[in-house]
Amino acid sequence: MSKIEKAKGFKHSKPGLWLSIGTSAFGVLGVVKEYKKARSESDVLLLANAVIGAAALVTGTLLLVRELRQLGDEDVLAG
Repeated sequence: MSKIEKAKGFKHSKPGLWLSIGTSAFGVLGVVKEYKKARSESDVLLLANAVIGAAALVTGTLLLVRELRQLGDEDVLAG
Protein backbone atom coordinates (compact mmCIF):
# COMPACT_ATOMS: atom_id res chain seq x y z
CA MET A 1 0.00 0.00 0.00
CA SER A 2 1.45 3.36 -1.00
CA LYS A 3 1.84 6.28 1.37
CA ILE A 4 -0.85 8.21 -0.49
CA GLU A 5 -3.36 5.41 -0.02
CA LYS A 6 -2.48 5.28 3.68
CA ALA A 7 -2.93 9.05 3.99
CA LYS A 8 -6.34 8.86 2.34
CA GLY A 9 -7.37 6.23 4.88
CA PHE A 10 -6.18 8.31 7.86
CA LYS A 11 -9.68 9.61 8.60
CA HIS A 12 -10.87 6.06 9.23
CA SER A 13 -7.85 4.95 11.25
CA LYS A 14 -7.48 4.93 15.02
CA PRO A 15 -5.22 8.02 15.10
CA GLY A 16 -7.55 9.82 12.69
CA LEU A 17 -10.60 9.02 14.80
CA TRP A 18 -8.84 10.12 17.98
CA LEU A 19 -7.87 13.38 16.28
CA SER A 20 -11.50 13.93 15.29
CA ILE A 21 -12.66 13.27 18.84
CA GLY A 22 -10.08 15.77 20.13
CA THR A 23 -11.26 18.36 17.64
CA SER A 24 -14.82 17.86 18.86
CA ALA A 25 -13.62 18.41 22.41
CA PHE A 26 -12.27 21.82 21.39
CA GLY A 27 -15.65 22.58 19.82
CA VAL A 28 -17.15 22.40 23.30
CA LEU A 29 -15.28 25.60 24.21
CA GLY A 30 -17.15 27.55 21.53
CA VAL A 31 -20.49 26.13 22.59
CA VAL A 32 -19.85 27.01 26.25
CA LYS A 33 -18.85 30.55 25.28
CA GLU A 34 -22.02 30.96 23.20
CA TYR A 35 -24.13 29.51 26.02
CA LYS A 36 -22.71 31.97 28.56
CA LYS A 37 -23.27 34.89 26.20
CA ALA A 38 -26.87 33.79 25.59
CA ARG A 39 -27.53 33.52 29.31
CA SER A 40 -26.04 36.92 30.09
CA GLU A 41 -28.05 38.59 27.30
CA SER A 42 -31.21 36.52 27.95
CA ASP A 43 -31.26 35.67 24.24
CA VAL A 44 -33.49 32.64 23.74
CA LEU A 45 -32.53 32.12 20.10
CA LEU A 46 -28.80 32.17 20.86
CA LEU A 47 -29.41 29.80 23.77
CA ALA A 48 -31.28 27.38 21.50
CA ASN A 49 -28.40 27.55 19.01
CA ALA A 50 -25.90 26.70 21.76
CA VAL A 51 -27.98 23.75 22.97
CA ILE A 52 -28.43 22.39 19.44
CA GLY A 53 -24.69 22.85 18.80
CA ALA A 54 -23.92 20.91 21.97
CA ALA A 55 -26.26 18.12 20.89
CA ALA A 56 -24.54 17.97 17.50
CA LEU A 57 -21.11 17.72 19.15
CA VAL A 58 -22.26 14.94 21.45
CA THR A 59 -23.87 13.01 18.60
CA GLY A 60 -20.80 13.42 16.38
CA THR A 61 -18.48 12.29 19.14
CA LEU A 62 -20.62 9.25 19.88
CA LEU A 63 -20.56 8.31 16.19
CA LEU A 64 -16.76 8.59 16.18
CA VAL A 65 -16.49 6.44 19.31
CA ARG A 66 -18.74 3.81 17.73
CA GLU A 67 -16.59 3.78 14.59
CA LEU A 68 -13.46 3.51 16.75
CA ARG A 69 -14.90 0.48 18.55
CA GLN A 70 -15.92 -1.16 15.27
CA LEU A 71 -12.50 -0.56 13.77
CA GLY A 72 -10.83 -2.90 16.24
CA ASP A 73 -7.93 -4.81 14.71
CA GLU A 74 -8.74 -3.78 11.14
CA ASP A 75 -6.61 -0.63 11.46
CA VAL A 76 -3.98 -0.50 8.74
CA LEU A 77 -2.02 2.49 10.03
CA ALA A 78 -1.59 1.40 13.65
CA GLY A 79 1.42 -0.74 14.14
